[in-house]
Amino acid sequence: MSTMDPQPGCRPGTSPVAPGHGLPRLVCTVLFIVGLAGCGVLREFQPSVVVKQVAPRDYIAQQRSDVLAGGELSARTRQTLRVTGLDLGACATTTVPACLSALAGAGGISDEWRLSALTELWLQYAMSLPRRARVPGGREERFSAWLEAARHAYGYLFFTARSPGDRAFEDRQTQVRDWYNYAVQQATSQLFQATGGRPRHASETARHTLTFAGWQLQVDLQVRLPSHAGLPQELLPASALHFRGLRSIYQRDGFGSEFVAVTPAPPLGEREARGRRGPPAWSEMPSPNITVVFCFAGETLEELLSLREVTVNVHDPLMESELNLRGHRVPLAGNYTAGYGLWLARSGFNRQSLSSLLGRRRGIGRPHLYMMQPFDPNRRILLMLHGLASSPEAWVNVANEILGDEELRREFQVWQVYYPTNMPVAINHAAIRRLLQKTLASVDPAGDQPASQDLVVIGHSMGGMIARLMVSTAEEQLWDWALAGRRPDPARLERLRPYLDPMLRFEPLPNVERVLFIATPHRGTPVAGRRLVRWLAGLVQLPWTLLQNIDEALIFQVRAEGLTPTRAAQALPTSLDNLDERDAFVRAAARLPIAERVHYHSIIARAQVDRPLEETDDGLVPYRSAHLEGARSEQVIVAGHSVQETAAAILEIRRILHEDLRERRPTP
Repeated sequence: MSTMDPQPGCRPGTSPVAPGHGLPRLVCTVLFIVGLAGCGVLREFQPSVVVKQVAPRDYIAQQRSDVLAGGELSARTRQTLRVTGLDLGACATTTVPACLSALAGAGGISDEWRLSALTELWLQYAMSLPRRARVPGGREERFSAWLEAARHAYGYLFFTARSPGDRAFEDRQTQVRDWYNYAVQQATSQLFQATGGRPRHASETARHTLTFAGWQLQVDLQVRLPSHAGLPQELLPASALHFRGLRSIYQRDGFGSEFVAVTPAPPLGEREARGRRGPPAWSEMPSPNITVVFCFAGETLEELLSLREVTVNVHDPLMESELNLRGHRVPLAGNYTAGYGLWLARSGFNRQSLSSLLGRRRGIGRPHLYMMQPFDPNRRILLMLHGLASSPEAWVNVANEILGDEELRREFQVWQVYYPTNMPVAINHAAIRRLLQKTLASVDPAGDQPASQDLVVIGHSMGGMIARLMVSTAEEQLWDWALAGRRPDPARLERLRPYLDPMLRFEPLPNVERVLFIATPHRGTPVAGRRLVRWLAGLVQLPWTLLQNIDEALIFQVRAEGLTPTRAAQALPTSLDNLDERDAFVRAAARLPIAERVHYHSIIARAQVDRPLEETDDGLVPYRSAHLEGARSEQVIVAGHSVQETAAAILEIRRILHEDLRERRPTP
């Protein structure tokens, strides 16, 4: 302490001031204390703890913020660094390897504190490294840092004294799980880029071993990728995808990193139009959701942190909901929306469906069935049929909401038919019926799996008309329509009958148990007869593939004898003709009886609320045409013709499906 000259009247050895002179003495005392403040003594007179109130928002941010969310180390990691006496400033900014090494060997803290702090520090270190390091080995260093982060998180979760269940309500465990998932995401993406997503040798199977950055990785592909596709072309983190047009993103929180595996999609349209061999009649959605989990070798914490061996497990979140890791049951993370949304976003259905309606080259000439997941023999099939000038995009939120409902997701698998909506309803119905039977025979040859029984069909608009034919009986009614009073030569008619019978004579499909009709014009619509619509109908052409198919062209010879297929096609009704309430086919089909064993429901839209229900329509389909006697339920919703996308319609669909499941449960 520096020497200070005493103030006058305050010299050492002087006697106290006389009574009445207390003020000078007080002044001297204060000045003396101020002088001591230069030596830090004044700090002793300050409170050691200061308290202030924090807003709830700031409190949550302080508790949850970390290197991923806020760009700075979490409060718990900073606390760990202070307790161990490490340089907080250096570790919190650069995370030099020396800091990581010092914390790993520091004493006085528990394994939980050490491992969780090291996880975040390794994350920060990996994020600080350049993505494309120019120095030799830079890419390997970054990959190794991601694996170190995942490994220390794995140690925190499964190699400390307390189990994950003991920490179930702790924010810190949620943070560490998120750090693990992010580190696995980054390491997986880098590994996929480095290897091209392919095994090193063509002979390697779904389970193979590779070495990268000094780590030995055993890859175990436990999911079945789409059968008509090869290995993934892209591996996209689900968390990095943002969608417009989807009302909700459905996922399950848990362990593992969520990806979309993008595989080649079967080509539709141009190959058919050019007369080449077409794509398969059915395929699985080409962008399935997968979840990747890294399991690190070692039976003790010491072994875990010393071995550089990891098993990369790839799971299907639709087939698995939990994992058994080191004796603990943990939920498997899963995303149910990302793959579906990506498929629709890249499909080009919006343009192709219009080309199909107009019979253009880029359209499709025959129906195609898409499975939203690889065939599951234990899940019942929910078959969706879109309407005129539409595609599977018509079901975007319906299918997503069903996949997001845990019980429905567990019980149903979604199939969607994509068909050319310019063809007559009778031909489309025959082709779709044949497609469904062929697909079922392919995936379940014996026909004895639960998936092949009790199908539920949902049809919107013209898709509802096709759905009704699938559960109806036609004997001679449609033959009378096809002949239209003509009397063809009996011998010739017998030759044509084997080709025409599938379109004109049929029984209800035996494995369809329930049908949902949505905005379906069972009796047609007057709109189809208006002048503008008739003009538009003149633009609709039948697909080139249909005109080249002699079997289906035979129906032209019945309707217009003596004409070539091309000339006869002009006399064949198009899909727009089949929507006209005056169309003979529509009138005949509306009188076909629905199988008594089939439960059917109606969801009907009305655009007007100020008129009697019987006089309303949805802008296209009148109520009187959509209404069906004998329906198990009828829900009328104020909406336009695309009512299937409204929240009210989706809630009704889910209600019906849940009611179906309740009715099927055994009585206790």
